[in-house]
Amino acid sequence: MGTALGGIYLLGVLAATCDAVQFVPAKTYEDWWAYKETLHGSFVPGPPFWGLVNSAWSLCAIGKRQSPLDVNTSQMVFDPFLLPLRLSTGGKKVSGTMYNTGRHVSFRPDPLQLVNVSGGPLLYSHRLQEIRLHFGSEDGFGSEHWIDSESFSAEVQLIHYNQELYPNISEASRNPNGLAVISIFANVGPSPNPFLTRLLNRETITRISYKNDAYLLHELSLEDLYPETFGFITYQGSMSTPPCYETVTWILVDRPINITSVQIHSLRLLSQNLPSQIFRSMSDNSRPLQPLLQRSLRSNRDLRRPTRRCKGANYKLHVDGARPSKTVM
Repeated sequence: MGTALGGIYLLGVLAATCDAVQFVPAKTYEDWWAYKETLHGSFVPGPPFWGLVNSAWSLCAIGKRQSPLDVNTSQMVFDPFLLPLRLSTGGKKVSGTMYNTGRHVSFRPDPLQLVNVSGGPLLYSHRLQEIRLHFGSEDGFGSEHWIDSESFSAEVQLIHYNQELYPNISEASRNPNGLAVISIFANVGPSPNPFLTRLLNRETITRISYKNDAYLLHELSLEDLYPETFGFITYQGSMSTPPCYETVTWILVDRPINITSVQIHSLRLLSQNLPSQIFRSMSDNSRPLQPLLQRSLRSNRDLRRPTRRCKGANYKLHVDGARPSKTVM
């Protein structure tokens, strides 16, 4: 459906449901979507309308390889040829800027600092562009992906682009083998993840209370974000935000990390609006689940041999400069 027809369709829906609401387009299409429909004097489309308001976003409505998924582990296929994940930081800690985008808590590394990931299902080296946080308004719900019909309190997504084939993330997102997203789930627990502790401490989180707020962070150890040992599930999917391009290799880490009740409460106090506007919590910033259809789910662990789960070097993050771990049989 074209952009004009999409606008007419939305006007019809609104006329039938809420006569007082005016359809006022945002300044740019980038501003013209939300996780929850906004009806404060104008309509900002939620997920059911993403594919209708802009013809360039049509995959959000008609795509066959959309994300996120509810992963049924009984459908996973063990792939013994999947390599361990490798992280390259040049032996340096990571610095960057933390943003309140109005939709996500976003950490973007310094563009001069190269942070790359390879291995797993990836045939190319991918450069880290952004880390996003998805979280819910109540414990136990908030992750975009689900595992065996169970959600998690939060999902940390590390978004990378294929730096070997494409010059930037914009070009990569539109083309085959363009993006790789590593998802790390988080549940509320007493022992906080050290990376999240740096990211979500009181001094930091209060600096990004409102949309467009930003704060510089220095000397983060990215490897601290990952569990000590883990397996992963991988599949071919899409961006979970417009334009929903189907160019993403998803890698879902199967062992969750901890986020404290204080940390997630602080996230729920972040506003998706400007200070002059009504407070609306950024929580529940997740796209609804999408159908798997004919796609395959591959994993680096064999469910038929559960005693070998997460043992040995294949189930550890390989970091450049670190001594290789001895494989445990």
